[in-house]
Amino acid sequence: MNIHVKDDVSETTLAIVANLKALEGPLLPILHALQEEYGYVPEASLPLIARELNLSRAEVHGVVTFYHEFRNHPAGQHVVRICRAEACQSMGGREIADHACKVLDLDWHGTTPDGRVTLEPVYCLGLCSIAPAAQIDGELHGRLDREELSALLKGVRS
Repeated sequence: MNIHVKDDVSETTLAIVANLKALEGPLLPILHALQEEYGYVPEASLPLIARELNLSRAEVHGVVTFYHEFRNHPAGQHVVRICRAEACQSMGGREIADHACKVLDLDWHGTTPDGRVTLEPVYCLGLCSIAPAAQIDGELHGRLDREELSALLKGVRS
């Protein structure tokens, strides 16, 4: 992830759009490229994308807000995703989620004051057979209980 000044957002956005505009269905690849560049999709990029792809701002905003993977602000150094889907809920996922919120002292989509950890809900990690599940910095963890989750969270907090 690169750090840029705000004035550079327009230039970078336009360069990414120009590079990917010819793809069939370029909006998602453009949004992914922006998120990879900045760690989130800058709000200032949305009207530029809309103009360049001949879409309404509402269409672009709708896609960004529909997909849980896109952020509108930088995430913490570590991202903890707790599955909130039905299979995980039926296997104690609610307790695991509540425990994560309590241990990190965060609500969903929150980041610790030191910027180390962001907590996000996710609606299915595809680990239904080993529920409840979480993903920490891209690594999947199944059959979680409070103790194991506490150990994992301790690791990302230190």
